[in-house]
Amino acid sequence: MLRAEGFTDVCYVQGDKKVDHSAWIANGETDFSVNYVPIHLASIDAGVPIRVLSGLHSGCLELIANDSVKGVSDLRGKRVGVFTLDSPQHVLVSLMAAYVGLDPVNDIEWVIEEHNFAEGFVEGKYDAVLGQPPRTQELRSRKVGHTILNSTTDPPWSQHFCCMISATADYVDRYPAATKRVLRSILKGADLCASDPPFVAQQMVDRGFVPSYDYALQTLHDIRYNRWRDYDAEASMRFYALRMHETGMVKSSPQEIIATGTNWRFLDQLKRELKT
Repeated sequence: MLRAEGFTDVCYVQGDKKVDHSAWIANGETDFSVNYVPIHLASIDAGVPIRVLSGLHSGCLELIANDSVKGVSDLRGKRVGVFTLDSPQHVLVSLMAAYVGLDPVNDIEWVIEEHNFAEGFVEGKYDAVLGQPPRTQELRSRKVGHTILNSTTDPPWSQHFCCMISATADYVDRYPAATKRVLRSILKGADLCASDPPFVAQQMVDRGFVPSYDYALQTLHDIRYNRWRDYDAEASMRFYALRMHETGMVKSSPQEIIATGTNWRFLDQLKRELKT
């Protein structure tokens, strides 16, 4: 898609896998980033000069638990596995818990598991874990645990983007035409994921992104790649910003974050240009 937009020299940067890629864009290693909404918000609140440009998709997260946990409110006193205490998993589960009235700091026992994350749940090291593709599909096929929250189907999470696209403010300001072309290529890719899942699943396997065609295909059916036109990107930013402000994760108000860290003009143009 990038080459179709005229980018003939595309360089793929592999950052440190132990560091969330919000740090890659903050350190100038990348110009664009696709990440969970709360991670973009935390970066903006911390003063990282990025601009969120568009939503990408909804529905890539499942909170999976053992038989002792029937719902999110049952996480009180339970163990939840996370990579680190500042990882996206920790942030997202904290927001989900706080939404149903739990205190994420005092009501949940957080278990750090940096290696074999899904296997830690299988081995019983913790009672719940926030899964993402292809781990959720793998656990489901192995009949391990059950889903207590699915961001594809369970409101209010299903009514908002889970992942959005950002770029450095410097790149957006210096190269607006290129910014639009990059964004267009990503959104065309989302359209392809929605329109031809079998083709995209095979590409994911052939290029080594996932080991299983079945997991890849199920992932593409589970994630809502067709929502970037329909969902309100600013509403998703505001929803998560309110949750994070209420829990003390960010100091800035939702209005301040949106005013400082978003730019919707390219999205508005592409919605008109890429009508189906």
